[in-house]
Amino acid sequence: MSKILLKNIKGLVQAGEQIPSVRKGAEMKQLDIIENAFLALEDGEVISYGSMLEWEGIIDWRDVEIVDADGCYVLPAFIDAHTHTVFAKSREEEFVDRIHGLSYEDIAAKGGGILNSARKLSELSEDELFEAAKKRIERIIQSGTGALEIKSGYGLSVDGEIKMLRVIKRLKACMPIVIKATFLGAHAFPVDYKENKRGYIDLIIQEMLPMIQKEQLADYIDVFCEHNYFSVAEMEEILRAGIACGLKPKVHVNQFSILGGVQKAVELGAISVDHLEEIDENDIQSLLHSDTIPTLLPGCSHFLSIPFGDARRIIDAGLPLALASDYNPGSSPNYHLMTILSLACLKQKMTPEEGINALTINAAAALELSESHGKIAIGRKSPIMLTKEIPSLAYLAYAFGEEHVQRMFI
Repeated sequence: MSKILLKNIKGLVQAGEQIPSVRKGAEMKQLDIIENAFLALEDGEVISYGSMLEWEGIIDWRDVEIVDADGCYVLPAFIDAHTHTVFAKSREEEFVDRIHGLSYEDIAAKGGGILNSARKLSELSEDELFEAAKKRIERIIQSGTGALEIKSGYGLSVDGEIKMLRVIKRLKACMPIVIKATFLGAHAFPVDYKENKRGYIDLIIQEMLPMIQKEQLADYIDVFCEHNYFSVAEMEEILRAGIACGLKPKVHVNQFSILGGVQKAVELGAISVDHLEEIDENDIQSLLHSDTIPTLLPGCSHFLSIPFGDARRIIDAGLPLALASDYNPGSSPNYHLMTILSLACLKQKMTPEEGINALTINAAAALELSESHGKIAIGRKSPIMLTKEIPSLAYLAYAFGEEHVQRMFI
């Protein structure tokens, strides 16, 4: 039996039995913090917490590891609700192309982007993909992330997509954090189907989805709804087929243009709508009448030099908001959620409190983990983050070049 006592905590963040499962609008500025606190864990489970003025005599603490957290904060680990962590190779050559003036669309038109990753992925075995992703996830955990979504979408063939999803299933089984799998076969049209889009959609629906259902390879289904990718009607057809196979929608929409994908995703019960670099009043109103979590990806906006999602408009409308990394080799080669927090504050005018809510309880909602992650409460075993000694909680976003995590408790 493992017993750990963290004492003299400068601030115990997001700890409480009555913290809501989602924070919306003005509520996102609220952050529950117990100052000069303690936290007691037994076999990873929270068994007690509170003020240091109250801790003595509460528990028998023989054979206990004592961690002095003087000057440090303790938070629920961040949750990354949108990633592409399984991939073959980095794409820094496209980074240089953008420096030379090529756009994301220009690079895609000459065979780069998603199709580039698909070619590289086809050259690696399942074992090679698994080992590379496992190493990435180990680094991701050490940076403060305690739950993760991973998408397929670089296979773009029956064999490639199934290979990716089998890798994610193996990662789920061996990694110490919760991982959710998303099927993103509708990420782009492969070269062989460039003039036969109907054929590729049929391949997704008639061949990929039955295999995914049979092997229980995914939790969610995603579609990249955008000009030159998948239309709203195509997205709806694919999502409905996924729903029939037991998958829930989590979709890419409004990255470059507004096509009506948000409204259709909400209509189909999407758990989240992600990207939203572009948004209008129809989208806002649709989201206000739903449980769908809008999710912004500032790392992608930063790396591609495209507009940042309008966080202030979304929050001020009374909506919840989640943040995620969009970690991938082409448009957001960053898994570090502390950097995402800083970008959200600097570029999207979110307060540090709003950013932390967006990376904890709201991100948990975007992965249907509200009952286990995103806050510190009695009986929970979700991962917990201990920061290094810092002057304030805002310092996490302010000092964007520093490593703030001292230790993860998983």
